[in-house]
This record gives sequence, C-alpha cells and structure tokens, in this order.
Amino acid sequence: MTLSPGTRDRLIGLASPVVLLLLWEGCARLGWVDARFFPAPSRIAANFVKLASTGELWTNLSASLDRLFWGYLLGGIPALLLGLAMGLYRPIRALVDPLVAATYPIPKSAILPLMLLIFGLGEASKVAMVALGVFYPMIINTTAGVLEIDRIYLDVGKNFGAGRWQTFRTIALPGAAPLIMAGVKLGAGLGLVLIAIAEMVGAQSGIGYMIWNAWQLMAVDTMFVGLIVIALLGFAFNWALDEIERWLLPWKARG
Repeated sequence: MTLSPGTRDRLIGLASPVVLLLLWEGCARLGWVDARFFPAPSRIAANFVKLASTGELWTNLSASLDRLFWGYLLGGIPALLLGLAMGLYRPIRALVDPLVAATYPIPKSAILPLMLLIFGLGEASKVAMVALGVFYPMIINTTAGVLEIDRIYLDVGKNFGAGRWQTFRTIALPGAAPLIMAGVKLGAGLGLVLIAIAEMVGAQSGIGYMIWNAWQLMAVDTMFVGLIVIALLGFAFNWALDEIERWLLPWKARG
C-alpha cells in the first residue's frame, strides 16, 4: 500500500511525540530521570483523567479557549486590514511601519503589568494580551505578502477600473494569502504563550492559572497536565490551520 505524501507527513508528525513519550516513560521507570520533577507520562495521564472526571480541567480549558477566541478576533482582524492597507498604499506604510518596528521588539510579557493597570484583573487584560500577541505576526506577514505581489497584477486591476475594495478582495488578499496564513500560525502560537502567562496573574481560571496554582501546591503532575494541554492545543491549532491552508491554497501544497 502506497501512502500519499500528505498522509505520510501526518503519520510522521503523529509518531514523533509518541516516540518521545515512550522514551520519557522508560527513563522515568528506570530511574534515569528524577520522577519528582519529571513524573512518568502514565502517572501524568492518570492525573489527566482525574482532573477531567472532576471537571476542573474542562472549566480551565474552556476559560482559556474563550479568551483566545476573542483575543484572536480583536488582534487578527485589525492587523489583517491594516496590513493590506500598508502593503497597498505607501503613505500608510510610511506612517505605521515605524510604529510597528519600534514596538514589536518589546517583550509582550513585559507589557502585562501595564495591561493590568489599564484593564484591571478581569477578562479584558487577558484578551488584550492575546490580541497584542496576534497583532504583530499578522500585520508584519500581511504587509510582506502584499509587497511580494507582482506589481503587474495591481496595474491590471487599476487599468480595469478596480476600486479599493475590489483591489483588496481580488488582488491583495489572495496574493498575500500564503504569508497571511504564516502570520495566522505564528499568532496562534504566540497567543497560547501569552494567555498562559496572563492567566498566572490575577486569574481564577484557565490553563495558566491551573499551572501556577499547581506550582504553589507543588503538584508537579498537575503542572505537567497543564503544559501538555497547551502542547496539544498548539498541535491541534497547527494541524487545523495546515488543513485550512491546503483547502484555501491548493497550489501551495508541497509534494
């Protein structure tokens, strides 16, 4: 039976974490690693089942996903529109690009205290952190994607009387789509990082809160459950976005 390249890649992608877990399990059982700090995956899995059965895991997971969803919308949509405008119009790019270049290197986690001062300890500060993390990869990649479009396509659209909205919709957006998708993936990963950090301060729910609370109680198993849930979310987001990219951009599929 011959597997297609896409199926083969998916199987390899699934096999690599399984091999890592088996090696970890073996090292923990043989005493090659300190089980107090690196408990065996089987022990972590048992605690996962326990937290899931009590509902604690799902309560924290749903809180984090809700914040991620709203943060992604509030950060991603403005970044997409502004990135398209920056790529198409030089004056807008000249106005906004220096601001992006100056603020992008600031560590987003270092802005958390400011976000807490502005938005308080409630949901708004967590959503704002995710939005901030998503905004920069999206706007940078979208702008770069539009700038890579061959100028002749824009000239053809102009010669045929395409308005601004038509240029956005039929030329800029499809032409920049590959780099936009790269920005979406980067934003998803950074959003996960920042929501975990934000939930460790002043939150009463979320995966980040669960990890921080477990650290305070020295419940290492629960800490690893939280970390593995974040890893699984990252894997799931990346897989889903890859599938969406294959559907939206079939010409970009690799052999």
